[in-house]
Amino acid sequence: MNRPHPALTASAEAASMAWADAVGRFSRDELLEFVADGADGTPSSRIDVMVEAEILRAVEPFGIDVVSEEIGHVDNGSSVAMVVDPVDGTGNATAGIPISAFTAAIAVDGRFTEGLTHWFADGRRWWAHVDQPIAPSTSGRTELDGALLSMIRPKGSGDGFLAVARRASRIRVLGSSSIEAALVGDGVLDAFVDAGSRTHRLVDLAAATVIVERAGGVVLDVHGEPIVFTTEIDTRWSGVVAATPELGRAIVDEVRSTLKNGGERVVDEPLS
Repeated sequence: MNRPHPALTASAEAASMAWADAVGRFSRDELLEFVADGADGTPSSRIDVMVEAEILRAVEPFGIDVVSEEIGHVDNGSSVAMVVDPVDGTGNATAGIPISAFTAAIAVDGRFTEGLTHWFADGRRWWAHVDQPIAPSTSGRTELDGALLSMIRPKGSGDGFLAVARRASRIRVLGSSSIEAALVGDGVLDAFVDAGSRTHRLVDLAAATVIVERAGGVVLDVHGEPIVFTTEIDTRWSGVVAATPELGRAIVDEVRSTLKNGGERVVDEPLS
C-alpha cells in the first residue's frame, strides 16, 4: 500500500478548498456562528458545517460509511468506514490562527488501516497505512522529565495539567489535536497530552492511531480505555500521544496519580 484510499484523498482536497472558501468569504464571528447541532448535541459552527458538506459530497461516490463530527454516522452498509473531523482546530481557523486541519482514518471491518491529516495553512500532509513497516521518526524520548509537550488547555482545577507541566521542559497549547499528534510522529514534539479531561472524541485521535504508531510512537488513553472504532460520536477519551511507549506510560501514570489523589476530572467539554 503506497497511496491513500481515494476517499481520503478526495475528502482532503474537498476540505481544503471548502476551508479556503469559508475563511475568504466570512468574518470571524460569521465563521464561528452556531448554525446547527452536532451529532453529540454540541453546537456546530458555520465553518465546520460548510467543510463537512463538501467532504460528504466528495466521499459519496465511494459508497463507504462515514462517521463525522457534525453529522454523526452515515450508514451506507459498507464494511469500510471513514472517521473524519472536517476542521480540527475550529477556534484557530475562525480566529485566523493558521493551525487547523482535516483529519480522517479509514476502518475496514472495524479496524483502523490508514490515517491522513492535512494541515490547511501550509498544505503539509501526513499519511500512513498499517501494512507499512514501522519507520521510527519520533524523538525517541522515554522520560517525562525535561520533555517538550503540547497539551490541551487546563480545565477545572487543572491539577493533571500542572502535574505534567511541572516535569516538562516546555509546554505548548496549539489547539489542533491532529496536528499536534502528527508533530509527535515527526519528532518535533515529545508528546501531546489531554491530562484527564476526557475531551477527545474518536474523530480527534483516529488518524493518529495509525500515523503515530507507524512512526514508532503510541496513542493511549489516560483512563485505560482502548481507542478503537465506534460509530458513537459522543464517546470520549483523554488521549496521550507519545514518542515511545515508555514516555506514554510515564505521562499516564503521572496524570492518574494526580486524579487518584483528589485532582479534579472534568468531562464532556468539547474541543474548540
